[in-house]
Amino acid sequence: MPAKIPLLIDTDPGVDDALAILMAFNDPAHDVVGLTVCAGNVGLRHTVANALKLCEVAGRGDVPVFAGADRPLVHAAPDAAYVHGKDGFGDIGYAPAQREAEAEHAAQAIVRLSHAHEGDLLLVALGPLTNLALALRLDPTLPRRIGRLVVMGGAVTGQGNITPVAEFNVYFDPEAADEVFRAFPAYDLCDWEATLAHGLHHRDVDHWLQADGATARFYEGISRKTRTWSADRRGDHWHSADGLAMAFALAPEGAVQTARHPLAVVLGDGPERGLTRVDRDDDGTGAGGANILQRYDQGRFEALIARALAAR
Repeated sequence: MPAKIPLLIDTDPGVDDALAILMAFNDPAHDVVGLTVCAGNVGLRHTVANALKLCEVAGRGDVPVFAGADRPLVHAAPDAAYVHGKDGFGDIGYAPAQREAEAEHAAQAIVRLSHAHEGDLLLVALGPLTNLALALRLDPTLPRRIGRLVVMGGAVTGQGNITPVAEFNVYFDPEAADEVFRAFPAYDLCDWEATLAHGLHHRDVDHWLQADGATARFYEGISRKTRTWSADRRGDHWHSADGLAMAFALAPEGAVQTARHPLAVVLGDGPERGLTRVDRDDDGTGAGGANILQRYDQGRFEALIARALAAR
């Protein structure tokens, strides 16, 4: 049997982070070596608690959880509690997990694990990039040791979901995103517009959540608030940005269409703050820049989700 690919997930759980993490836990070709957690969808106290609880529900007490950045690098930013619930997990009042996070800071853990799995580590960033930016400040040579970086973030044609032009993860900490995108010579990007192109019909999601197991029951509860919010505002389809990014990470062969272009983040305090500006004049023939997901096999994406929710 081929060796499993070590997978480190940087995350801010969050309901769709939770779905992505369940997908990773259920993938036999990957070994989740840690969850590094930051503030984003909600505050750090909640995102860490949510990561620990998800590991417990999924029977993955072996996966270490590392608490990291509790705020953006420079400016305060709004969270997404109005979508995910005040605690990020739908305010269902779950009993806290029985264990606590590791003592090591998330940024230090990223650097250490990059050495432990040098050249092989798949790093999937599902939230704001604050932890990764801090890790780069600790060790600017970090990108040399990462086998592949997959980022959920950005809105490559300027259709945002937190401002008219900016996607939430990048807008929450654009300075961190700027540092990361400048530091990594090449990375895979799943943006908000790819997410909108790969909606999940509510009736299918409801069907998957009827699976007889602890995972589906827990996820049905924590996702109810955001699914209702989505149905009220976006119609027949629910969208899982982090789930799509994780599908791209776990099964890159499912990508039907991608485009490689240089990408920059707009900083400052103006109305374009957090915009991910793509250089489309670059023909994408070089090896660097963002490999931007445009189309993914919808059937493969949905099958990964259904199998993850049916686990346990």
